[in-house]
Amino acid sequence: MSIEWRDLWTALALYLVLEGVLPFLSPAAAQKAFLAMSQASVRQLRMVGLASMLGGCGLLYLIRG
Repeated sequence: MSIEWRDLWTALALYLVLEGVLPFLSPAAAQKAFLAMSQASVRQLRMVGLASMLGGCGLLYLIRG
């Protein structure tokens, strides 16, 4: 199984596009979200990060097989 570099760069580019959607469309909502994240505990941030990684892995499994 080989990973093509082009696929990796494509995934990174899409990630950056998606990350920029909220701040571009609603800067006030982005500020509220960032403020909430800055006030969250380390444990809460880790749990959100873990859930995000597991969800992403699950989605990749469903899409790529």
